[in-house]
Amino acid sequence: MPYGIIPKLLFFKTLVHGDPLVVDRWLWLRNRSKHLPKGRVLDVGCGGGAFCFGLALNGFSCLGLSWDEPRMQRAQSRAKGIGVTDRVEFVVQDARHLDQRNSWTAAFDYVVCTENIEHILDDRKLMSDMWKVLKDDGILFLTTPNRDYIPIGVGDSKAALSVVEDGGHVRVGYDEADVRRICDTTGFRIVEISYCSGFLSQKLTGLYRIMISCCGTKVAWAILLPLRLVPLLFDGVVSAILKWPGYSICLVAQKAANAAESKIP
Repeated sequence: MPYGIIPKLLFFKTLVHGDPLVVDRWLWLRNRSKHLPKGRVLDVGCGGGAFCFGLALNGFSCLGLSWDEPRMQRAQSRAKGIGVTDRVEFVVQDARHLDQRNSWTAAFDYVVCTENIEHILDDRKLMSDMWKVLKDDGILFLTTPNRDYIPIGVGDSKAALSVVEDGGHVRVGYDEADVRRICDTTGFRIVEISYCSGFLSQKLTGLYRIMISCCGTKVAWAILLPLRLVPLLFDGVVSAILKWPGYSICLVAQKAANAAESKIP
């Protein structure tokens, strides 16, 4: 069913409610999923549900998971407002216990996990659990902080790590070797490793966080909204010139039943 302009505008409002890094991750996910066959998506650690809404508007059905029950209730309400309840559902579920959902085994065509794995101590178990819920030849889209990123500023310190799972980062991030290692040990075939959110997105996000601390979220959002177009147009070029590391490392990987017969080149 095609969706009109109003649902798309409501989705856009939800998407840009956060910082520019969120938009970068959505564009990365959209660009890599838009030509794939439409299917069933599991969004592990879906936050406010924005990516579920976007995927639904692009023809996928999506189940979003978070441990935060009030947030899931708000996300379900937003889904109703956008008009995608026929394709989107939200469930309260701790990602660390994904393996307890036996009915989800080999039930999904795609799994999305953005900026979530760095919060979980047993990252290999999470990867293994996501492998299990995928159908054969199913695809994982994952982003996590690049271990070599340059700290943005306010509220973003590589030293401020949690030693327990209290909602904070338990590791700085991952580099390419880490990503390859964790895929090798959990049975995923790597399709692509890339990066998103360069110099301009990071600096705009840093400014956004400073303004939130002094002016509040609504004022900061309104003032900086016109500047959000700048990273979209110029971030790639500027980051390449400066050789600035991307904030997130991005993985596309496949549960290939037979790597030689993989559906992805």
